[in-house]
Amino acid sequence: MGCEMTAIANQQQAEAWNGWEGRLWADHPERYNGMMAAFDAPLFAAADIEDGHTVLDVGCGAGLTTRLAARKAGSGHALGIDISAPLVERARRDAAAENITNIRFEQGDAQVHPFAGPGFDVVLSRGGVMFFADLVAAFGHLRGALAPDGRLTFLGPRSGGADSAYARATAALTPYLREPSPAALGMGSLLAPGRITEVLTAAGFHDIEITPVDADMGFGADIPAATDFVFSMAPIQHNLRNVDADSIAGLRDRVQDALGEFETPQGVRIPGGVWIVTAGC
Repeated sequence: MGCEMTAIANQQQAEAWNGWEGRLWADHPERYNGMMAAFDAPLFAAADIEDGHTVLDVGCGAGLTTRLAARKAGSGHALGIDISAPLVERARRDAAAENITNIRFEQGDAQVHPFAGPGFDVVLSRGGVMFFADLVAAFGHLRGALAPDGRLTFLGPRSGGADSAYARATAALTPYLREPSPAALGMGSLLAPGRITEVLTAAGFHDIEITPVDADMGFGADIPAATDFVFSMAPIQHNLRNVDADSIAGLRDRVQDALGEFETPQGVRIPGGVWIVTAGC
């Protein structure tokens, strides 16, 4: 399905997400969706999708947020776009399994993809917009895909700092995390509210609102599952790729012990925070 993409501005990201990292996310969407589940309700509340709306989900991944958008749109329609063939394939398969008919997925680079139609009522993204190499150009293109009274809503990470709960849980790994994995490049591009406002203003958006949201992120049903999830993450795998097995085993023991702080009857839940951003065109 990689041949579907007719234009690519973000070549590095295309290569990364169509390689082992894209396949990792496509094979285990339940892990990543579980981690972000507590943020879905505030994201969709901000998006305010109504029956009859047409929705574009940018960086849709395995398609959960697109499926949620399609259900909320009712008689409308949801389009999910992602640069990763493995993720688009997974998204199509899961939507078909749930018999959702008002939904479509396309593989493409949303910075330059030729969106058809009169314009979307809502452009939505659960983090996918932070990976663009040229943020202003990308958001300007997405603004052009919106209807005149359309609405942009996206979620992005907030910097937790060295004292954050996640930093405590994974402190043993900190000395090894020397660089982002290829697909993680850009994850820090929209951490600061000032930067978000600057980019969106330059892209032509107005009425920009940036709201902090805190919630517990789900990492697994128990400590062994959470440990497996942490060590499966692409940035961790990337930075530990040349570390010997005995050292990794020791690191796993230390992370597993640290995760004990966050064990609850509902599983391992680590406090985290995001920005939810809305803007008009």
